[in-house]
Amino acid sequence: MPPGGHKITNGESGAVSVVHSGEAGLHQLRANVRKAFSRLNALFGDGSDQSIARRMAGTAFLIRVASAAVIFFSQVLLARWMGRFEFGIYVYVWTWVLLLGGLVPLGIPSAAQRFIPEYLGRGELDRLRGFLVGSRWLAFGLGTAAALIGVLLIHSFGRYLQAYYLVPLVLACVCLPIYAVGDTQDGIARSFNWIDLALGPAYLARPVLILVFMAAAHALGAASTATAAMIAATIATWLLTFLQLVLLERRLKQEVAPGPRVQEAGVWFRTALPIFMVGGFYFLLTYTDILVLEAFYGPNDVAVYYAATKTLALVAFVYFSVSAATAHRFSEYHVAGAREKLETFLGNAIQWTFWPSVIATLGLLAIGKPVLALFGAGFDQGYPLMFVLAVGLLARAAIGPVERLLNMVGEQRACAAVYATAFAVNLGLCLLLVKPLGTMGAAIATASAMVTESALLFVVTKWRLGLHVFVWRPRSA
Repeated sequence: MPPGGHKITNGESGAVSVVHSGEAGLHQLRANVRKAFSRLNALFGDGSDQSIARRMAGTAFLIRVASAAVIFFSQVLLARWMGRFEFGIYVYVWTWVLLLGGLVPLGIPSAAQRFIPEYLGRGELDRLRGFLVGSRWLAFGLGTAAALIGVLLIHSFGRYLQAYYLVPLVLACVCLPIYAVGDTQDGIARSFNWIDLALGPAYLARPVLILVFMAAAHALGAASTATAAMIAATIATWLLTFLQLVLLERRLKQEVAPGPRVQEAGVWFRTALPIFMVGGFYFLLTYTDILVLEAFYGPNDVAVYYAATKTLALVAFVYFSVSAATAHRFSEYHVAGAREKLETFLGNAIQWTFWPSVIATLGLLAIGKPVLALFGAGFDQGYPLMFVLAVGLLARAAIGPVERLLNMVGEQRACAAVYATAFAVNLGLCLLLVKPLGTMGAAIATASAMVTESALLFVVTKWRLGLHVFVWRPRSA
């Protein structure tokens, strides 16, 4: 018998055949590969809503992971070039851009994922065309008004601010109009399943361009200050939003035939304002810790706290990615009255959110301290904060994108009440704990608020919709 073979006896003829184990293994490997591709095709390859959502969530997650890597790398370099103090100033001012930029469109970007599927489903193309154009002009107008008010306030009350904040805050105001447009275009692109165009400019291209600008300035010997970083961020935001606009228009022309437009700004705002209340409290909940921390301690502590939160950002990106892929599906199923599909889809979305979040959390906590040390001296002081913040992130992941569900099915007011309560918890605990405990107080306040938010969202969804939204479901649910 040849080496590596084995003997198989035929029961009828007694004939003996020799089969090489290597050849048998190769056949088995091919069979396993074919089976794996069949499973992947079943998960991602067909045209079902489940497959499309998985592809969108996967694409969103990959973009956000790539973004996290780019942002992390760029923040490490910025922290080393700028030092903790200037880096802390930049973080504080950019936080205001993120907060106000998310608020000034008054909920229109999120409402896009409500109106666009509705208009498409009903064949109301005149209203769809009106929304696609009018929503962006509204966002730009609101952003411009907010920018002018901001500059006026800085001019009037600048004497009460530290001098090093004045120019960066003015640059933040310059960002607001185009940031609001980009946020609205994000919502439009998501509603057409163009997740690359929705997330790519803001979450991937912008940090890359900011890093390029700052690297060029650093190479030329320019001072790496918070003002320089805000100039880079402002230019990058305007350039990339215009590029996104051009690409979005090109795709929309292929999907929506030209024709008359019906503008229904009143209808849009009546729907968007409750969503705005949800988003407003959510943004306040997200950024209160940094703003209160700066009020009590200043840029150095803000920098350490920010580094800890950014190191854990991958966990939040899982939640964000699934939310980005599922919100408009919730609206579609609700409009169609497909309760069973909605419930099944929601259960899948929760699973897609929670288990990757657990894996990401464990991995990041394992390497957190050496990662924080990359930012520079003293940043590893933020390592204990990661464990506290992780509790809140996992609590949020355990109920999945239920906030998007409530917004898409007309329960915006109940959702807004939840976020108002969570914001009150966050603000109250920050004011109570930050002064005596510093960054740890901010972390405890934020994690407690997220746990409160998750528990209340679970109760509200069960009460208002009769849906069980916790990752572990009882048999009867």
